[in-house]
Amino acid sequence: MAWYPDAVKMELQPESDDQEAIRPTQFIVHSIVAPWTARRTYEYWRDSTNLESHFGVDYEGTVGQYIGTETRADANAGANRRGDGTGAVSAETASNTKGSDPWNAKQIEDLIAIGVWLHQRHGVPLRICRSHSDPGFGYHSMFSQWSTSGTACPGPARIRQFREVVFPRIVARATGKTPPPSEPTPPKETDVPLSTDDVKKIWTTDGILKSPSTAAKDNPFWTADSYMRDIHARVRAVQTTLDATNATVRTLAEALASRDDAVDVEALIARIRAAIEGVTVRLETE
Repeated sequence: MAWYPDAVKMELQPESDDQEAIRPTQFIVHSIVAPWTARRTYEYWRDSTNLESHFGVDYEGTVGQYIGTETRADANAGANRRGDGTGAVSAETASNTKGSDPWNAKQIEDLIAIGVWLHQRHGVPLRICRSHSDPGFGYHSMFSQWSTSGTACPGPARIRQFREVVFPRIVARATGKTPPPSEPTPPKETDVPLSTDDVKKIWTTDGILKSPSTAAKDNPFWTADSYMRDIHARVRAVQTTLDATNATVRTLAEALASRDDAVDVEALIARIRAAIEGVTVRLETE
């Protein structure tokens, strides 16, 4: 058995001991159509089905390995193990419940790293599979022999990423044309939130909005919350003025309908005109 050194080992039993050995010649990627962690995928294989993949790749960048890569896993139908003893290594990747979202950056990096390791450890050739039995890299829906009932897995967005991003980067890294990713660098001193005064200048200069009137209490920096609270306050102020105008209009309409001579119609019209001017001024300045 072979275990990927950067995976969390979650060995499935009795499958890990009982299933036949394979000589890995392919790497096939899947979407599990669920936003599961690597641990949750393991639990599903363990408790709910007798099928499984070798790897599970979640959104957070964790890789779980459930079966050694020299043991058959059952995610690829006719590619699981062939008569000559060759077989495919499979990786399920977390997705939305429609299997329609693209891989995120962490998943892409995990798939690249697994692909490079499979090339180095097992000699999986750096090419996209040309047939269902041809050694190389592929995705689940590539050949009907890899799925007993047909499938769109891993979905159009991920198929495009596989061809345009994942596989080319596997080749580049495995051949030394690109370095592996470095550790994240700490933020520079300049990578700090802008002060309220700085952002006031930006917004005033660009004419987007005046400075916030409702910044979070005791917070010297602008935050998303500051923006939203400020915009909400300004919208509510305009809404209040409009509500008052609507009430005056209703009073005028009722007075005209009843022809009540006691109502000063000209005064009501003047109030409406003033309210409308107030709303116009507020919208222009806010």
